[in-house]
Amino acid sequence: MKTDVKRDLQNLGNGLYAWVQGDGSWGWSNSGLIVGEDDQTLVVDTLFTGKLTEDMLRAYVAAEPAAANIDILVNSHSNGDHTFGNHLVGDARIIASEAAREEMEERPAEFFKTAAADPEAHGVFGDFLQHFMGRTFDFSDIEHVPPTEVFKGTKTLTVGGRTVELTELGPAHTRGDIIIHVPDSKVCYTGDLVFHGGHPIIWAGPVSNWVAACDHILGLDVDVIVPGHGAVSDKSAVQGLRDYFTHIQAETEKCYAAGLNWEEAAFEVGYANFDSWLDRERVVANVATIYRDLSGGKVDPDQPEVLTQMLRYSRGASCPHDEQCSCGAKH
Repeated sequence: MKTDVKRDLQNLGNGLYAWVQGDGSWGWSNSGLIVGEDDQTLVVDTLFTGKLTEDMLRAYVAAEPAAANIDILVNSHSNGDHTFGNHLVGDARIIASEAAREEMEERPAEFFKTAAADPEAHGVFGDFLQHFMGRTFDFSDIEHVPPTEVFKGTKTLTVGGRTVELTELGPAHTRGDIIIHVPDSKVCYTGDLVFHGGHPIIWAGPVSNWVAACDHILGLDVDVIVPGHGAVSDKSAVQGLRDYFTHIQAETEKCYAAGLNWEEAAFEVGYANFDSWLDRERVVANVATIYRDLSGGKVDPDQPEVLTQMLRYSRGASCPHDEQCSCGAKH
């Protein structure tokens, strides 16, 4: 596993912290710690591996000894880089949306562990995992520990006398995305409803839901945004993401109206305004999801198709076709 990635504990004040990993690219997710009166604690998300989660928890304890006993863990959504360390929080209550737990059960940690150990046996998913994450992370110490409590809509928690508001805003990035809002400190932990400095990826959608989620966050009385990936910021990160979605929607609609298939559109859609953002290959999944919505479900590529084209894009292909095509692009 890579060990040269910068990982920082950032003190947000008033008993709130953010654990920020690197540039926020594939698998390098963020977490948070909330400490209330009587040493009650809440952690927002675990990390992609046991080792990464252990390092994070040690940093929390060094800053706040009360973090030696985690009372509540909130998973912002189902993805493994936010849940695969759940087994390390002792007997904490683990809370997530109902949809998030359903997704976790569909593809548990053991599936990733097996695929990472033998990617060739898992087809395009194994290739995808190895290419983007398997060479970076050691999945041998992950475990499947799903939430013990689930909810739909909203849920209010009390952590040592302070209010923490959970709000379900998915489906967007995944089917069960939630945010964690701490009103007394004007801080919002957004999970992967906010990527800062990197292209988001729309696994679930529709885009309109994600735009609505951005609007909801923009409407909160908050000064600090802790994204799921990337640097801690303010609402400018949310506005930038909203602008991204309106851009990709408009560009993809042009391709759809012109009669391009979804694969061609994925390589056609321009991102001149977002060239500095990481993980550009995620355009493929995003365009595929928008085509599904524009077509009313008639165009609905399955995951292997999407992952195959993401890999092609990442490896430098300039079109979605095989080597026998006549479009003249680089393969």
